[in-house]
Amino acid sequence: MNKLQSWNRLPKITSHTVHTLNDYAIPNTSRTPYPLLAYGNGRSYGDVCLNNKGTLLHTRHLDRFISFDRNTGFLRCESGTTLQQILQLIVPHGWFLPCTPGTQYATIGGALANDVHGKNHHAQGSFGHHVKAFELIRSTGEVLLCRPDHNVEMFQATVGGLGLTGLLSWIEIQLIPISNPWMWVESHRFENLDSFWQLNQEAEKLWPYTVSWIDCLAGGNARGRGILFAGKHAASQTLLPSYKQRSKKIPFDPPISLINRLSLRSFNALYYRQSIKPQGSLNHYSPYFYPLDTIQNWNRIYGHRGFYQYQCVIPPETAKEGVSLLLDTIAQSGQGSFLAVLKTFGELPSVGMLSFARPGTTLALDFPNRGIKTLELLKRLDAIVSEAGGALYPAKDARMPPSIFQSGFPQWERFSSLIDPAFSSHFWQRVTV
Repeated sequence: MNKLQSWNRLPKITSHTVHTLNDYAIPNTSRTPYPLLAYGNGRSYGDVCLNNKGTLLHTRHLDRFISFDRNTGFLRCESGTTLQQILQLIVPHGWFLPCTPGTQYATIGGALANDVHGKNHHAQGSFGHHVKAFELIRSTGEVLLCRPDHNVEMFQATVGGLGLTGLLSWIEIQLIPISNPWMWVESHRFENLDSFWQLNQEAEKLWPYTVSWIDCLAGGNARGRGILFAGKHAASQTLLPSYKQRSKKIPFDPPISLINRLSLRSFNALYYRQSIKPQGSLNHYSPYFYPLDTIQNWNRIYGHRGFYQYQCVIPPETAKEGVSLLLDTIAQSGQGSFLAVLKTFGELPSVGMLSFARPGTTLALDFPNRGIKTLELLKRLDAIVSEAGGALYPAKDARMPPSIFQSGFPQWERFSSLIDPAFSSHFWQRVTV
């Protein structure tokens, strides 16, 4: 038996076996424990990348580049290629990922399967909007070429389809042009949640990338205070700073979580009062897009019990009231998050049947696992999200009830008919009972 965990170490799932893929051959299910599920670099939270009692198909050896047109920015590579590997290839040639999550250690297959979004959703949509083609291998022996205009239903099912429609062999995406590896970034402090809405609306009109950190423990007139970071790719210029990434490492698991009420209040107060740069400054793309990647094994700060990631999206018409209630509930519980991120999604409809990103406001938080106390808090947050007509992000979930999933993703039954007959995940078994 193989004990595997996702990045947040919850839930603790036992998979019968791990089958490392060196080619695109799906193992025969008559000889391999069923069901199957592709597993990339293990950067998902929760159990979308875990397979209870079945076989995980490890794809990290499928990391070859197939083609890269330096003139048009079309890139085709195998599904186990990480975003970091892609960036190392394309940035020196003046190209960048059109959409990227908060870690460059995710695979491109995982980015497609979860239809990831980034700081530029209001301008560019989610990852699926930039996928031009992919090859899907089914356990039935079918090999399907899928594009937005070919095998359309399977294309829509696979983008954001949580790896359940089969094995992705290769993916082709359209990159965006850049002049250099640097970003021009402004930071603006806002005093409370009311100030955020106006500041964010103005920033999204001018900036392709926006994201805000908020202090989720602050209450009263300071509820929802935070800092907005707005960025754009730097223009061509003669002199650029030098940059060398310095990585830190959490060498061991502390006996208890280092994230507690005292440490959170101290951290949030210091972070909120950091020096801001409203006039802007040059920043390398790496710390802007991937600040946590500079700390190896940062998930260890929560201790061996792990943590729950909670990310929701609330529709525009209920967003202000819904986010306000969420922050009130969190502040009253004392179980705050130092990774509290708030931003708004744009109006561009998602490509995938199970895509998470949609018009509205998204709030993402990390909660140390304190057992029943934390689960009770998350239930209260669920009720607020549900009442507001919102949804939770499957890629960052370890415990949402079936009712929340099914109401948040109304196409789930249509999607079910397109799942590969040999594929499943612990997440899917949990939310479709």
